[in-house]
This record gives sequence, structure tokens and C-alpha cells, in this order.
Amino acid sequence: MVTDEKMDSLKRITMIVYALYAFAYFAGITAIIGIMINYIKREEVAGTWLESHFRWQVRTFWFGLLWAVIGVVMALFLIGYVILFANCIWILYRVIKGWLYLNDNKSMPA
Repeated sequence: MVTDEKMDSLKRITMIVYALYAFAYFAGITAIIGIMINYIKREEVAGTWLESHFRWQVRTFWFGLLWAVIGVVMALFLIGYVILFANCIWILYRVIKGWLYLNDNKSMPA
């Protein structure tokens, strides 16, 4: 059983990870710190509604990285810039949606 105090702490950590992902637009290293926190704290959120946020954050990181790599490679053919722009919008959307759901104490959709 997770205490209310522990849940508040885990919720704060989840919010910090969203902030790290958002700040990655200015300093990419923050996303790497965020994903590390996700993996380090993963077991602590298991079985709670915050687990869905961690899953959402991990998927945001890895799919965002995948599309960033594809975008950079395809930039040679100019379509990459469209891919990179779409990826930025998609990541921003996921960070904002996650932050709003977290603020409302709601799980993320599967």
C-alpha cells in the first residue's frame, strides 16, 4: 500500500519529468535525465495511477527520439524538416496532455 505522502512525492517526480521533457527544447540533455528518472522510479509507481504517466513519458521519449533520427536523416531530402516539425508538435502535445491529466489526478489513456 502506497501512503498519501509517498503518492504526493511520486506525483511531484512525475511532474518534474514532464518539465524536463518540456525543457528539452532548450537543452536536450534534460530529456535524457527525464527518461533516467522514469526507469529508476518505475517500480515505485507500479500498480498506481501514475504508472500510466510513466508509460506515457517513456513512449514519448523513445518515439520522439525515433522520429527525430528519421527527421535528421530525411533532412537531406527536405521532407525531414516537416518530420522534425511534426515531431516537435507531437512531443509538445504529449507533454501538455500528460501534465493536464496529472494535474487532474487522472490516468493516461492506454
